[in-house]
Amino acid sequence: QVQLVESGGGLVQPGGSLRLACAASGNIFSINTMAWYRQVPGKQRELVASIPNGGSANYADSVKGRFTISRDNAKKTVYLQMNSLKPEDTAVYSCTANILRRDGVGPLYERDYWGQGTQVTVPS
Repeated sequence: QVQLVESGGGLVQPGGSLRLACAASGNIFSINTMAWYRQVPGKQRELVASIPNGGSANYADSVKGRFTISRDNAKKTVYLQMNSLKPEDTAVYSCTANILRRDGVGPLYERDYWGQGTQVTVPS
């Protein structure tokens, strides 16, 4: 099975920075789009940023100019550099990846995988 493991969450003062990482492992043929979501209790999950394989990144308006998404295909890892953090950025951040894989020597197929989530807290 494919696993996505997130790291880098924590507590940061307003205006500070944090770098999240999410590494994929397992039987992976290739990785298509990778993305970061965030969710606060009582609110809908929000797409923060996404990046296709070999394409341009996309950002939510609320983080544009402050956050940067990037990926290292050799390490099968996606990053989220978070600068100028605000209290409203407080949330559980989760990574997701659309992965092409196969079971043994069976046919290739695509599936979305999710990490366990990591807490980011910016106190007010």
